[in-house]
Amino acid sequence: MAEDFRRVADQVAAEIAAGRLRPGDRLPTQRAFARSRRIANSTAIRVYGELARRGLAVGEVGRGTFVRAAPPSPGHALAEEAAGGPAINLELNYPVAEGQSELMARSLTGLLRPDVLEAATRPAAADGTPAAREAAVSLLARGGWRPDAGQLLFAGNGRQAIAAAIASFVRPGGRLGVEALTYPLVKAVAERLGVSLVPIAADGDGLCPDALSAAHRNAPLGAVYVQPTLHNPTAVTMSEERRTHLAAVCARLGIGAVEDTTWAFLAPTAPAPLAAHAPGRTVLVDSLSKRLAPGLTTGFLVAPTARTGLLADALRSGAWTAARFNLEAAVRWITDGTVAAVTAAKCADAAARHRLVRRHLGGFRVRTDPRAYYCWWELPAPWRTDTFVAAAAARGIALSPGRAFAVPPHTAPDAVRIGLASPPPEALSYALGVLAGLGRSEPVRAVGPKNDYF
Repeated sequence: MAEDFRRVADQVAAEIAAGRLRPGDRLPTQRAFARSRRIANSTAIRVYGELARRGLAVGEVGRGTFVRAAPPSPGHALAEEAAGGPAINLELNYPVAEGQSELMARSLTGLLRPDVLEAATRPAAADGTPAAREAAVSLLARGGWRPDAGQLLFAGNGRQAIAAAIASFVRPGGRLGVEALTYPLVKAVAERLGVSLVPIAADGDGLCPDALSAAHRNAPLGAVYVQPTLHNPTAVTMSEERRTHLAAVCARLGIGAVEDTTWAFLAPTAPAPLAAHAPGRTVLVDSLSKRLAPGLTTGFLVAPTARTGLLADALRSGAWTAARFNLEAAVRWITDGTVAAVTAAKCADAAARHRLVRRHLGGFRVRTDPRAYYCWWELPAPWRTDTFVAAAAARGIALSPGRAFAVPPHTAPDAVRIGLASPPPEALSYALGVLAGLGRSEPVRAVGPKNDYF
């Protein structure tokens, strides 16, 4: 079977070499590719992975997989060695602190005792365990706000927490307000739930409450999804005044709010969450994925007392409740200081990576916060998003195009989000230098005269 997917990858590589597939061509979806080649979907996934490994294709969040504009240049030696492959991925954004695995492993030693493990492998209810609720209270408290343990519910991860929160507020066919640039996963969740997204204008202080009111007058909204602290992708953090204003508008309109605080751990001095200003109508969602690691995580929901039953039903019906083992691991990581230690290390790491951003991208229109693990780059003219992403891919650098975050009919400017967390610092510095050089050059000159599709 291993040879089967490589054989199919060889066929596609031959089509690229023969010119039947040209640089910039979009490949079919993996499912469509599997049907056309009469192979299993799992084999198609491995084929696309092999093409990416060979440097022949590149994936773009929200758009698909494309034939790469050019093979990796010899100058990629540093990037390949540092990033562990032919591409530096600035799309994925999972921070890893030095030594965090050792810390996490030590915490789990007690969990391996047979009697403890037996309890940890039993099913868990949506509200977890008393120990999990108390640990989550201490983890989520911030800005003078502290949730009540009775408000805590648990999901398998943050994405499931978001899905359950949206489902509890908005019925199929309903409308959910979101920032005009929003977390791409929310777009996918809304589509699965049959919910229409309504883009709400934002400014330098975050989502505009008056724009929310206008959208609700046009057609009622079921709720609003918002990221008040270190908004992804722009890294904007709402002021206390804006949060108070937004809470008042939600109360006046009679709508709920889903507050995503997944990245707020990087900004411990930020104002109290929206849930502190609108406790009766806000569901706060968070997770351990960015604080610790994406592979073994837990999602948290802080719900108004009147909504805990609805949310618990949504978690159960979606099969989104947390595994008991994950809850037990999370309790240990939170209570023994592992989460606090890893969080502190990641805050320092984010600051160091921002020094690289300032060094390489100073003078460009980059919106960010020195505490964030991402930045939003409005590209200099005459660059367009598509051409820039393709030119970066030709040099082994994967970026997130602005349209991945835009909610129709809103259109994103010619911009890219740069994820700073995943590559090693030396690879990130290399990539930022390459991107800066592209930004200072002309598009055609940057990709070469043969690539006249730009």
